[in-house]
Formats: sequence, structure tokens, C-alpha cells
Amino acid sequence: MQSRRASRAGASKHADKITKPSVFVDTHAAASNQEAKSLFAFKTDDDVRKVYLAGREYLNEQGQPYVSPFIGKIKRRMSSDQTLGSAHPSSFGLAEFNHRATEAVLGKKSSAIVENRVLGVQTVGFTGAVRLGAELLRHWYNGDAAWQGPVYLSSHCDDSLAGVFQAAGMPDVRQYRYWDAGRRGVCMDGLLEDLETAPERSVVVLSASAHPTGAELSREHWALIARLMMRRQLFPFMLLPVAGLCHGELERDAWPVQYCQSLGMELLCAQSFSHCFGLYGEHVGHLLCVLRQSSVLLAVRSQTERLINALWAQPPVGGARIVATVLSNPAHRAEWQEGVWHMAARCMLVRERLREKLRLLGTPGCWDHLTQQTGPYCCTGLNVEQVEYLSKRKHVYVLPNGCLNVSAVNSCNLDYVTEALHEALSAEPLS
Repeated sequence: MQSRRASRAGASKHADKITKPSVFVDTHAAASNQEAKSLFAFKTDDDVRKVYLAGREYLNEQGQPYVSPFIGKIKRRMSSDQTLGSAHPSSFGLAEFNHRATEAVLGKKSSAIVENRVLGVQTVGFTGAVRLGAELLRHWYNGDAAWQGPVYLSSHCDDSLAGVFQAAGMPDVRQYRYWDAGRRGVCMDGLLEDLETAPERSVVVLSASAHPTGAELSREHWALIARLMMRRQLFPFMLLPVAGLCHGELERDAWPVQYCQSLGMELLCAQSFSHCFGLYGEHVGHLLCVLRQSSVLLAVRSQTERLINALWAQPPVGGARIVATVLSNPAHRAEWQEGVWHMAARCMLVRERLREKLRLLGTPGCWDHLTQQTGPYCCTGLNVEQVEYLSKRKHVYVLPNGCLNVSAVNSCNLDYVTEALHEALSAEPLS
């Protein structure tokens, strides 16, 4: 009798647990970003002709994420060395990696390095670098422990960037004009006008290279922007997401960072080594902080360490150790550099082939911007309806804003992609 009562009581308690609503009952599903939507549509498409051009990874001619045979050899050699796993990195990551990454961006003779007013931090990927920089600004920008001033992102930027700054407690995210759809290039007049009217001490996020539209700022443009930002007291937060893949040289892609530093500007720079080293999944990121005076370095370093401990404590070291090994060895670096040059050259070759194919098909519009740009990304200029035509009718997936990854185009899909673009733009089926 007692056992039956106990059983009923236990069942009653179990029922109470089931009927009580979850504390997350009012949680709303987050909206998918543009890239996630495109990828989901591609994966659920069963057409054999489908082509995915909306990814961020650099793809080889076979349509696979690039894996350098040389880097693979270095990785195997290091994995067999049992002594490498014994050292525990600090919160800032591997010291040698930070040293080499900082030199690669600023140059060995940089005045900021010589004067000891640079902080380099290994981060958990590129997004981790942006988040750490945002946290540092949020807590300590201009001596304000609760700064919430505006952050300016370029039009046509990575969807996740706004979310990263907002997650760090910086809700006022605005846009400045960058892409000129009519000219298919940089909207320089609009960019300068928007920055001219930005409140003083606003943070301006700038792509040092590889802007998602493929449209790059010239050195003359950078001179105008730098002068305006110094006069208006705007703070540059620079991005190097695919360093090396625009011009084939990491140092050349990082020239805007070097230029701004040479003018005495304080800045942050987030960079990733995943693409140029083919280390996808290794989360090898780096945040560079260039200060105006060396006297504040120790304070900034201590506050950065506090933020790191709250975010991830210690970054993964496997990929960072590979990067440090290659960049610190002249022979290794030369071999790696040759591979990066070939990656950038292939992107330019694909651009040339796309332009020529579209010209031969008589596709409406001028496509010279394809070869006037560099790097793995470009904006086609397609509108929303044309992008939808591509995916629904031709099973070719680009981002909703018409941007695509040119490295995803190869000899197997080139003809089909160009014909699909032609049909979307002219509404004249070729078959």
C-alpha cells in the first residue's frame, strides 16, 4: 500500500515537472543571416546543377576549401613533435605568433613597434578579434567606462559584424555609404559625406582589403579618409579578414594599416590567418592595437587580459603555432608566400574569364569592374529579383545583395554560372 502511494506521489511530481513551462518559453527564434539562408537553400536543393557562390572560404579549382600541401606538411611534422604540447600559452596566446603577426601587418621597421606602443593579441578567430576590440572600446574608449557612441559599418558588409558590436554592448550601429551600384565601385563622395557628419569620436569600421563588394579604396582615397578622420577625431577599426588574397602579399594588403599608423593614428585591426594558411577550423585570429603613447600600454594590456579571461581565457594554439613557425623561418615563409600569390592570381584569372564570357554572351551592363577589383569577393550588381531568379530558376546561389565569392567559380561551372548570370540580367533564356 505504501509503495503504491509512493509511486503515485513520484508520478505526480514527475507530471508537475513536465507541465511546468520552460523558462525559455517566450524565446523567439533568431532571424537567419543572409549567408545562412543561402546555404540552407543550397543544401536543400536537389538539382545536380546547383552552384554555391555565397561562401567565405577560398575554394580551389576542385571546389574544395584550399589546403596547402606545404602547410599540411608543416602540420604533420609539428603534430609528431611531442614537445610542442607541453607549454601553456598565456591569455594573449603564443608570444611568437603575436610578434610575427604584428610585424606582418605593420612591418619590422614600424615606428609603433620600435616605440613599444603596440599590443598584439591572439584571438579565437576573426570574429573573436572583432569582439575583443569592441569590448575594449566599450569599456575604455576615451576613458569612458560605459561608452556607447555610434559604430559605423560600410554598406554591403558582413551581416554578423553589427551583431558582434551589439553583443559587446554597443547598440548604436549605423552605416556609411560605400558601394555605388550605378558605377559598380566605391561611392567615395557619399562615404566622405557620411563620415563628415558622424559625431566626433565615432568608431568607423574600415576594410583594409577584401571588402565584401570587391571594391577597394585607392591610396588616394585612404589619404582623404585618414585626414578626415583625424580632423573629426574618428577612431579607425580596420579589418583584414583574408589578408594576402587581394594582392598576393600580406604586407601589401595591410598597407592601409601601415599608412594610418605612420600618421600617428591610434587604431585597432582585426585579422584572420585561416584563409591565407588554409587553416579552416583552427580559429587563428589576431587583434592589433596601436596606441599613441607607450605610457598607456601596460594599463591597456591589463584591461585586455581581464576581458580575454571573461571571453575565452586561452585561445587554441595549434593553428597559431603553424603560422608562427612559417613566418619566423625565411625558407618556409617564401614557400608559403608563393602559394598565397597563386591563390590571389587564380582569383584574378577567374575574374578575367567571367568578364570575357559575359562580354561574349552580350550580357547587359559593363563588367570591367570585375577586373578592376581584386580579392575573392565581388558584387555583381544584381537586384533582389535577379538574385531570386538565379536561385529559383538556375540553382545558382549568391548573397541576397548580389555579392559572390569568385574562388567558387571553376572550369567545371564557369560556363553555367555565366549563362545563369546572363539570363538573370537579360531575361533571355539560352536554352
